[in-house]
Amino acid sequence: MQPQIPSDNSGPDEISEIQILLNYLPGTIRQHIDRQIFDDLVEIVVDLNRPVQLRFPGDYVLLPHHATQGDLEFIVQRVGLFRSDNRAGIEGTLHRISAIRNRYQDLVGVTMRVGRHLAGVADSLQPTLARGESLLILGPPGSGKTTLLRDLTRIASTDLRRRVVVVDTSNEIGGDGNVPHPAIGTARRIQVPDRADQYRLLLEAVQNHTPEVVIIDEIGTKAEAESAASIAERGVQLIATAHGHRLLNLVKNAELNLLVGGVHTVTHSEATMAVAGIVGARSAGRASTQERIKDPTFNVVVELVPDAERTMRLYDTLAAVDDLLEGNQPTPSYLLSTCITVEALRASFADSSAINVRRFRRQVDWYAELLDDPSTTEG
Repeated sequence: MQPQIPSDNSGPDEISEIQILLNYLPGTIRQHIDRQIFDDLVEIVVDLNRPVQLRFPGDYVLLPHHATQGDLEFIVQRVGLFRSDNRAGIEGTLHRISAIRNRYQDLVGVTMRVGRHLAGVADSLQPTLARGESLLILGPPGSGKTTLLRDLTRIASTDLRRRVVVVDTSNEIGGDGNVPHPAIGTARRIQVPDRADQYRLLLEAVQNHTPEVVIIDEIGTKAEAESAASIAERGVQLIATAHGHRLLNLVKNAELNLLVGGVHTVTHSEATMAVAGIVGARSAGRASTQERIKDPTFNVVVELVPDAERTMRLYDTLAAVDDLLEGNQPTPSYLLSTCITVEALRASFADSSAINVRRFRRQVDWYAELLDDPSTTEG
């Protein structure tokens, strides 16, 4: 299946930024990349002696050119030095270039990721931000976590007029260079020179710069989770991302489940199980239960669903985690979409028990009428 070639409706700023990325490619590769695919282009993969690959959401295209050592050397000369995490950015843009090396540390491939600012993609989450609730965004790699986080930063700093500090790992949110990309609005940015320092810089941001909101990309270690919990206890609103398909993945992650309240195992005797009312199927063959240790660091968890409608599932973290520990499937508080279709709306409302669906861009004229009809939603 080949990706559909969209009409060229990118804004001039976005096209110019993608063109900057393409200028890091030699002409032998660049000549095969059509301007018309800019809208959907996600990554360009250049591996030694293999066809250059253009990646799109759910698909890819192989170009009729095998990457040579000269192609890789051209890219390296333009990039300069890669950081210790084998990443580099392009100043003034949101793009990322990552290196793949062999066992001798020779460069054998690069991944050139297109960074975009999609203004408005987080509009539906503005009410949650305005209430001061902390948000944790979950999704697999490439699901749009950082793009969503970037627009949430803009909303919090510019629209809601909050004091926002971004702790920017690998300059993913604000782009490379000393001046952050305009996409993050009026937020300030602390760059993280080494991933191992992120937990320390999180606390430094609060101690030194009096933020109302702290933005974090890719919480990935226990130390970072502990720092985030400490910040939340000081009354600072947090907006962060973590890898994972579902909330259940996070609950099972011993390094990170502190973000959602932590989990510990409680062992019961028959007497204590009877007193606690743990009976029936739940206790069959078991002498222990899992319980949440404390209130979650994040009030709301947002699951990004890699579907065509770019669905977001919102969960009340406390209730959802307790449901999971009880062995039940939690129900999302809301189902949001940035690209909802008529077919998706009809499917959502076909079942009278379907959860509420909220829409923030009126691409479907009759959607407001559906929401006004009490037969189509609960409560």
